[in-house]
Amino acid sequence: MSHITLGFNCNCFTNRYDEPEVWTALCREMGIRAVMFSTDLIDPYWPWDLQRRMADRTLEACEKNRVSIISSFGGHNGHQHYLGHPDKECRKEAERFFRQAIRQTAYIGAKSYGTCFAIQTVRTNSDDRLRRQVLEEALEAYRRLADYGAEMGLKAIAYEMTSVPREMCATFAENDYVLEVGAGFAIPLRICLDIGHRFAEGGPEADHLAWIRRYGSKCDVIDCHQTDREASRHWPFSDEANRKGIIRGPEVTSAIMESLAGDILLAFEIRTPAFFPHEDCHLNGLIESVRYWRQWIAD
Repeated sequence: MSHITLGFNCNCFTNRYDEPEVWTALCREMGIRAVMFSTDLIDPYWPWDLQRRMADRTLEACEKNRVSIISSFGGHNGHQHYLGHPDKECRKEAERFFRQAIRQTAYIGAKSYGTCFAIQTVRTNSDDRLRRQVLEEALEAYRRLADYGAEMGLKAIAYEMTSVPREMCATFAENDYVLEVGAGFAIPLRICLDIGHRFAEGGPEADHLAWIRRYGSKCDVIDCHQTDREASRHWPFSDEANRKGIIRGPEVTSAIMESLAGDILLAFEIRTPAFFPHEDCHLNGLIESVRYWRQWIAD
């Protein structure tokens, strides 16, 4: 039977509440006990001694405030080409970055690391041969990363589905293929779902609930936010946003149960413009979002 835990994607805290003592205390105050960590909080390119010091500080704050780090993921800085870069040397460097992120992930005790699968350029995406080449080379890189992740004690390597084919993994067919290949790695590839990432031209792929039903059993984290059908909005679950948005708690929880998922972290990924008057509304948006979802998820 599926078990849903309410939590935060730590993207909610970056650039505002970066101090570990602050964001973990906010989690405690809101009754949140689990998070997806963001590498925007501790950059994997920092010297290892600095990463370790910040990680130790984070783990101490987590213990004090009784917060568990379930997984780690690339944040706003992570929306890059990485393994889809058109330059081979840049792809090689992206693989090195992933290894450093995996090392950090293992140190903080999370069970998986991931980010965007392999974002392509318009040129490579428009050429079927080049597009396929990037896809296959990315899978081989993920195979090597899974070997390293297994050595470091991780349970999975994750990636996020997207809204447009150029960013890859926007269709059911492509995700089916990636997950099938990734199932044979030393540790499996797992999909991270985002409620707002829908391929609007894809028929059933435009339905966020169809994604959950199809891939819930191959997923550990679902990024959760209010949105409409025009974009991936990352709105809070405020009364105003709920009137405009299409995400409904009972529908999402039912879809997760129908998917035969195991343990799922439903992680808020709320974004608020750093612009007056929105800046001062961010924390209240997080509080309202937790309050809304507690109607259906008690943990």
